[in-house]
Amino acid sequence: MFQLNDNIDQAAANNDKAAFVRDIAHKPDRGLDMKCVQVTSPDHLHFTDAADPRPDTTSHAVIKIDTVGICGTDLKILNGSIPVSYPRIMGHEMVGVVEAAADSGPPQGSRVLVDPAIVCGSCVMCQRGRGNICLQGGLLGRDADGVFAQYAQLPSHRLLEVPDLISADAAGLLQVLGTCVHAARSTPVFAGDVAVVLGLGVSGLLFTQLLNGAGAIVVGVTRSEWKQDLARQMGAHAVTTPGNAAAVVNDLSEGRGADLVVEAVGTEATVAQAIELSAVGGEVMIFGTLTKGSKGLPYYQLYFKELTIRNPRAATMDDYARGIELAASGALNLAAIVTDRFELCEAAGAFERVQHAESLKVLMAVA
Repeated sequence: MFQLNDNIDQAAANNDKAAFVRDIAHKPDRGLDMKCVQVTSPDHLHFTDAADPRPDTTSHAVIKIDTVGICGTDLKILNGSIPVSYPRIMGHEMVGVVEAAADSGPPQGSRVLVDPAIVCGSCVMCQRGRGNICLQGGLLGRDADGVFAQYAQLPSHRLLEVPDLISADAAGLLQVLGTCVHAARSTPVFAGDVAVVLGLGVSGLLFTQLLNGAGAIVVGVTRSEWKQDLARQMGAHAVTTPGNAAAVVNDLSEGRGADLVVEAVGTEATVAQAIELSAVGGEVMIFGTLTKGSKGLPYYQLYFKELTIRNPRAATMDDYARGIELAASGALNLAAIVTDRFELCEAAGAFERVQHAESLKVLMAVA
């Protein structure tokens, strides 16, 4: 269980790793004016008071947060497997409204999404337009205070406007959608390709829709019957369990194997299965975050099949913008992926729910 305490004062300073991170994290000390959710040690959440930010630079806007989402990174920050400086306001997925605009960027009253990557703007990756893998990069909610709060002060050039026609639930999926768009853009898919999605969680269901939209023959793989049903509704041509996946893929591909396998679980076993399901000359996209393993991979198959392995990470501003376009067009069913809604003060329950087998996207409304 996660412990949630009320009315704990925020510590005065954070030990951020770089000057540009400190700049983003900075909250002027103007009294304890807003509520937020902090992690103060592993498995300890505090619903507490913090300084209500006000713009102290011309490049930052103050955003009134409406909705935030919980993802796997947040779980790892909470349980301590991703270290942070304590206390840390958590969260990097948000939609909100500009309350105090900067000199440039979205005007006051605009509904916005933030690209949560903290980038230096000067390293070789940033100069190449790949700020998602900035060599000095960070992430809101991990390396600087995040968005599980009533307000956040954010760089205006990291904000993207979100049309009002996108529902509140759908808007809560835009950040993770941007990361899936980034991954899909890195891997060419042609009409008629057999594409397997291992794992039908939030990202797996988004990939199902993106790959179906690109004309692929999509096979969704999960043990969960209700997630299989949802994947069918979202365009999967076939769904199956892990144990039957090879037979289904062989049938659809006339024995060749899959042209693309998206690993959306994050375990060594599913990466190994992705390699086994791939056709000669195929591609494997490891989207799940794999942090450890002990059995090893089928390395000879990697060689024999001459596979291309991709490890997409995060997203760029262009990827988020494309995700917003897709959501606004109605091409994707995002709201159906939201299974649970909580209030910010119910963060402990929301984090418990994220780990439940019957849950997909968990959102929190910020009063």
